[in-house]
Amino acid sequence: MRITVIVPTYRRPKDLERCLEALEKQTRPADEVLVILRDTDAETWAFLEALNLEVLPIRPVTLSIPGQVAALNAGLDRAQGDIIAITDDDAAPRGNWLADIETHFLSDHRIGGVGGRDWVHLGNYLENGARERVGRVQWYGRVIGNHHLGVGLPREVDVLKGANMSYRRTAISGLRFDQRLRGTGAQVHNDLGFSLALRKAGWKLIYDPGVAVDHYPAQRFDEDQRGIVFSDTALINAAHNETIVLLDYFPVLQRIIFIVWSTLVGTQIKPGFLQCLRSFPKEGLLAGQKCLASLRGRWQGWLSWKKCLG
Repeated sequence: MRITVIVPTYRRPKDLERCLEALEKQTRPADEVLVILRDTDAETWAFLEALNLEVLPIRPVTLSIPGQVAALNAGLDRAQGDIIAITDDDAAPRGNWLADIETHFLSDHRIGGVGGRDWVHLGNYLENGARERVGRVQWYGRVIGNHHLGVGLPREVDVLKGANMSYRRTAISGLRFDQRLRGTGAQVHNDLGFSLALRKAGWKLIYDPGVAVDHYPAQRFDEDQRGIVFSDTALINAAHNETIVLLDYFPVLQRIIFIVWSTLVGTQIKPGFLQCLRSFPKEGLLAGQKCLASLRGRWQGWLSWKKCLG
């Protein structure tokens, strides 16, 4: 099987250098590495021009449209591999990453996607927790991530994480990342939507903690600052995107349950009314701001989803 690796990047040449060095050290070399970058990204262009392209089979792919969705779709359009592996420019795949991915795909033709743990490095601190429940969507709409904390044996999941995911080419034939998703950079939940589309089509998604990358969350150049500073725009976008994805995935009854749950309860990150009341003693007016932004995003997501139905 031929393997293509897609690495979207924007203005983070030092992080990209670490990522490419990790890809050079793979025990199973990549057959093709697509680096997706913007035409205005002078820093990254200067780095690539100085790079020895004989070490890795790198092919730069240029686009003028902002956002991760456009970058990933440009990569999918040009990828030639039977397996398409995707990682972030601020991640460094461990040495057996591609070898283990290939082993999973060869073991079962029903596997459409494979992902694993991203070991998160925050400065000198390594997040070293342990969670068994990873990558699941509960029946009422709560999404459980925990990909950066997963332990145990390989198992089926509903969702793979964007920093560490790979797909069988035949499983994603004709499938692209959702252009309805909002955001000028990260466009959060694009991985959720892509994963659930495969699940809905009947493919298996496998999460294996041993298929690992080291993840060094880097600066983002958009409204989403990973929760470091509250942004109502980022929260509205996140709630909007998650709402569209789950309304697409759920049947009618579960859509109703999800809308009721997300409005009345919600989560700490995307609160509904009850989570807002719970957080108010600690966060004060900020709890209200988060709730308002979350509900606005849910409503706008509903409108966007309805619009696409015609």
